Amino acid sequence: MSLLRWSRSRWALVAALLADVALGNPVIPGLPGGPSLDAAMAAQASVTGVWMGRDGVVGTAVGLDAGGDYVVKVYLTALGVAQLPATVDGVPVQLELTQAFQALNELPAPAAADDVDRRGNFPRPVPIGVSTGHTGVTAGTIGARVTDGDQVFALSNNHVYANNNEARPGDPLLQPGVADGGRNPDDVVATLHDFQEIDFCRTRFSCPLNRMDAAIAATTPDDVGFATPDDGYGNPRSTPAEATLGMKVQKYGRTTGHTHGTVTGINAVIDVSYRGGTARFEDQILITGGGFSAGGDSGSLIVSEGLLAADRRPVGLLFAGSATSTIANPIDIVLQRFDVQIDEGSR
Repeated sequence: MSLLRWSRSRWALVAALLADVALGNPVIPGLPGGPSLDAAMAAQASVTGVWMGRDGVVGTAVGLDAGGDYVVKVYLTALGVAQLPATVDGVPVQLELTQAFQALNELPAPAAADDVDRRGNFPRPVPIGVSTGHTGVTAGTIGARVTDGDQVFALSNNHVYANNNEARPGDPLLQPGVADGGRNPDDVVATLHDFQEIDFCRTRFSCPLNRMDAAIAATTPDDVGFATPDDGYGNPRSTPAEATLGMKVQKYGRTTGHTHGTVTGINAVIDVSYRGGTARFEDQILITGGGFSAGGDSGSLIVSEGLLAADRRPVGLLFAGSATSTIANPIDIVLQRFDVQIDEGSR
């Protein structure tokens, strides 16, 4: 290899490593001699269908162990509820007690005690990250303002804006949500425009796979802003970042405000409990971190926490969680579904 080609390769590697560091990613996931990411995903796929039918198993994902090797993670409601092997096709199996996952406007929410009342009625345009909801639900969070180039929309979850598939386009959406005192028509901030229907399980062994819990609402720049309140991370960028294991992330939501966490599971298959039943989701992101989310944070936009241009890049749409973990839809599939992008405020 010529010195010039070697130098270019070396600088390409350095640039890639610096990008990983800026995004808070582990520099060398999967140590030499350990299973590859593809092998871990294949092992996960080979057992998920069977294991998800067992009592106490609520999800699987690919993660990293303490030594940096890829593992198949299995999420449980209680330790000892399922007898599972230590490895699958040479990939270690790691059990994690998460308890059940629930859509996060269905859980009891602690009282807010911060300077910014994220549950209050904000002057228009309202910031993102604050209370909102359909007239038939309690309350969730405005995740972001998005645009198709002509019109702007507020982004949140189906179960926040479309009332678990029961709403209709044109329905009024409030800020704040009903649980926080919002009333129709005085507090209408948008109208339902479109949502991805959630396909609920028929039985434990008949669960269609969903990819997102998402909805958009027609609004205007005069009604919905593009940044969080002053105690948040500011405005998200328009270019998404793919979730990677070890990535540092942040979010701003109606209940817990500005919080920080780490991506610990990718390619996750998770059962989520809703008011009307259970739904199974595939290709999800798992995030851990003390107090990262709670009931009412559903719909929050999760963004990267990094350096310079690697900071505040959209990563996921928060929609569910448990006592230990938070689940998010990859934001790129959500944006593609509605043919929109995150609005940085250029309008």
